[in-house]
Formats: sequence, structure tokens, C-alpha cells
Amino acid sequence: MKSPRAVRFAFQPLYSLQTGGVVAHEALARPGHGTVPELLTQARREGRLAEVDLGLAIAAVRQDETSLPLHLNLSARTLGAPLAMLDDLLAELGNAGRRTRDVVLEIGPPFSPLPAERALAGMRALAELGFRLALDGLGRGDLPLSLLVEAPVDLIKLDRTVLRGLPDDQSSVAVVEALQHYTSRTGTRLVTTGLETDAQLDAVRGLGIRIAQGNLLAPPTAAGPAPALLNRAPTAVTAPGPAQCVGDFLRPATTLPETATCDEVREVLAAADAPSGVIGVDELNRPRWSVDRTRFLVAVTGPYGHALHAKRPAARLADAPHTIEARAGAMEFLELVTDADWGRTGDDVVVVDDVGRCLGVVLVTEVVRGVAEAKVEAAAALNPLTRLPGSDTVARDVARRITIGEPFVAAWLDIDSFKTVNDTAGFAAGDDLIRELGAALTSLSGGLRRMRVSHVGGDDFLVVCDVDEIATVAGALLDRHWQADGMPVTVSLATLVCASGSIRSYQEVSRLLAPLKKRAKAVPGSSWVLSRPGSERIEVLRGIGTRGLQAAAG
Repeated sequence: MKSPRAVRFAFQPLYSLQTGGVVAHEALARPGHGTVPELLTQARREGRLAEVDLGLAIAAVRQDETSLPLHLNLSARTLGAPLAMLDDLLAELGNAGRRTRDVVLEIGPPFSPLPAERALAGMRALAELGFRLALDGLGRGDLPLSLLVEAPVDLIKLDRTVLRGLPDDQSSVAVVEALQHYTSRTGTRLVTTGLETDAQLDAVRGLGIRIAQGNLLAPPTAAGPAPALLNRAPTAVTAPGPAQCVGDFLRPATTLPETATCDEVREVLAAADAPSGVIGVDELNRPRWSVDRTRFLVAVTGPYGHALHAKRPAARLADAPHTIEARAGAMEFLELVTDADWGRTGDDVVVVDDVGRCLGVVLVTEVVRGVAEAKVEAAAALNPLTRLPGSDTVARDVARRITIGEPFVAAWLDIDSFKTVNDTAGFAAGDDLIRELGAALTSLSGGLRRMRVSHVGGDDFLVVCDVDEIATVAGALLDRHWQADGMPVTVSLATLVCASGSIRSYQEVSRLLAPLKKRAKAVPGSSWVLSRPGSERIEVLRGIGTRGLQAAAG
């Protein structure tokens, strides 16, 4: 069997879709004959699986020529190996000048051969050594949900097979949305792999995914990752993604031991590809000081600078590091900088985990730009009359509720005979009426935290809310006497009550609401009709001549 040392590696970058920069790269084994699964299968038959698996990781470290965080692949079966088998990998990392915190171990299928408790114990042991962990191949392998919930991981990598349905397949969209919701709630990060088309990239960015990998961005190469290239904006953003966090802007940190001398720091900062700064860390990888490149080089290259500082601790020319947790919101980060009255806005800010270990750095300027771009995109999606978002907001919430099996009500509201309103009272009065309706819906959504509102265009509005909220919504809209420049106006409200599992997609909701809206407009006065998926029964709840609940044929 071919020795792992003889296997060549290609390196494929992982990109931040927020900054467009490379945040890490993954080592991909390329045996001269056969495939990696075949190589590992043969090793398993010979009783050498862990030895060969870890040998591949060691060979990858040896062939890596960059300082970026490195992703190494491990089989889940290797989690059951004795901890002593990691000694050679730890030694190789030391020889390469890498710490375990610079390495992400991607644990991949099959998971079922190893009992879940042994797998968890193995992952906890790796985490205690300082490695960061990822679960790989989600959507393709046999990863049990219980292990997903309990595993001490930083990242979850979504298999390329899930992305093949984007952007058109609503089931694929729902799966990605559900996983994005899960990772945002748990503080982990979702990585999409296998991006092949611009449409997939646009869909992924629109769904709020922050890290991606694929041949569209950069294929695996022997030379390592390509430079940042994602300066293009997506051609279509389906809706604003989840709130940005500091971790979305993460860059690799250049670190040295806190005992480093000024000469050691100067050597790093004088290189052609020098970083903007250096972070001094202790033996647990916690930041102790921070050096800005410009200020440091001015100090050590000035008159007598070398004589004064060369062999002395770099800490004497360093600043106290500004740190923030990776889970902190981007706006919280900007408020921290402002509240601190901090003038070092060009410095690296150290991002730490929940026990204070360095994960990387962020730049104030990049966070400011990212937040500004997100706000511009969100503002561009708002209707200029009502400042309400378009239909994508309701579409996303409907898709989310369908995915998690949550009952809801979808409603379509519009103004009766709106063309007549414009022709009689004038288009300015018509615009004022639409603004008034939008303001009423905005006020309602402020009091009903689960309600979402979209202004589809013209006089049409969409609402999605909990079942117990729709009566409040209908009452506020239908009990009000609407008018346009003194001309009385009525409105129609069509509602679809969707029980868990009764509806398959937002498109189906839209299709079922259309005849309900037509029925509502046929009822005199301000009206409210209600139906359910799979039923031909339409209940007329409000309208001139109705008394309480009135049933009518659909």
C-alpha cells in the first residue's frame, strides 16, 4: 500500500463571503493511484486505519507552505484511536511552527461504526489539545443528529450534494435555511462546499452563509490558496441574512509567543508579505499584547532603535490587545470601539473564543464596510413608499416555519378598487393611503413579535403571523375607517391557516391565496375570508351583511 508520505496534496481555500478574503485552506490528498476512500478501506482491512489516516494529516502539514489556518481531514473511526497516536502529528505541527489552534480537524463519515460516546470522547480529547473541530459531509454521510448536537465543533460543512438544488429547489433552500438557523443559535459556523455556479453563490449569500468553498471560487491547487477574489456583488439577494457577527469578518492572526523579542517581531513584520500586526500569546494561545506594524517599525528603525530594543521583549513596544468574542454582533463591536474612545481604528482587533483563546483578528474598517453594505442592500430592498421589505421577507419566514413544522397564517391584504381611488382622488392621495396602510402594518408588527410584513407592490401587502395573532391583525385593519382625501375606502383580507405539515412551500401558499383574495374582493365592504390547505370551504368572517362566521362555497 502506498505510504501516506508519498501521497501528494492539493490545497483548496475557504472564503469569507463577507470580506472576500481567504480564511483557511483544506488539504486534499491526491494518491498516485486510486482514491483516498480506497486507501483508507485497505488500511482498515489491514488494521492500520488510524496510522494511515494520521499519516496523511502529517504529510499534509509537511507539504503546506502557507501560514493560513489549515483544515485536515480525519475519518470518524480514528476518533477511537489511543491519544498517543497523535504524538507524531503534534511533533510535525511543532516543526512547522504551527499550534494546534491553527488547525481545524474535519471529522468525516462514516460515523456509525464508532459508538457515539467514543466519538464524543475522542472529539473532546482533540479539543483539549487545542484543535478546532468541524463535522464534514453533512447531508451525504451517516452523521446522527444526536452527535451533531453534542459534538464540540466550531464548524459544520454542508456537503456539495445539498447545494446542487440551489437556487430553484425549495427543499434544498429549506435545508440550508434550517441549518443556518441551527448554527446561528449554537454559535457554530456553517460552511457550504461545492459551489459551481454564480446562481449557487448568489443563493448561498442571500441565505446568509458566511463561509464557502468550491471550484467557482478557486479549485484545489498544489500551490495553495489564491488571493482574495470575491469583490463582485451577488446579482440577486433573496433577503437580508441573519445578523452579522464578528466571526464573519475573521482573518488569520499572526502570533508569536509573548516572550518574543523585538528582533523576532521585526523579522516577521519586515517580510514582503508582512501582516498588519502581530499578537503575542501565552502557552494557552490567549492574547497578551498587540503590535501594530507601522508604529513598531518606526520605533525600532529610528535613531538608536536597534540598540535600544533589538534583544529586549517586544512587549515593551506593544499595546494591550483589544479583544472581542467571535459571537459578538458586528454592531456591538462598532459600539465597543466608539464607547472606548479608541483612536487605534487601523489596528487588528483580536477575536477570542469563550475561554479567551485567539481565533484570529478583524479590522475595524472591514466591519464598518460590511455593516454598511448590508444596510445598503437591506435599504435597496425596501419599498420607497412604505419602507417595508418586498415579498422575500415573508417568503423566508414561511419557508422557515414550514421547515420546522410550525403552524402559521399567511394573509394577503389589498385596497378595493384602487384604480378608482387614484382616478377619483388622485395618485397623490392614493400614495398617502398606501403609506398609511404600511404604517399601520409596521405598528402592528412592532407589537406582535412573530408577525412579518412585506409590501409586494402597488396596493398589495403580505403578512405572516402566528395563528393566535391573526384576529388582532384583522381587527386593527378592518375596524379602521380608511379614506383617500375624504373618499371612503374599503380593504380586503384573505387568510390561509396552515397547520403543521399541511403546506409544502411558499409557492403553494401564494397559489392558494390567489382565489381567496378574489373571493374576499367579491364581499361588499371591508372583508375578511379564511380557508385552509386541502379544504374547499371558505369562511367569510367580515363584510357587509355577515353575522359572525358565515360559510360560503369556494
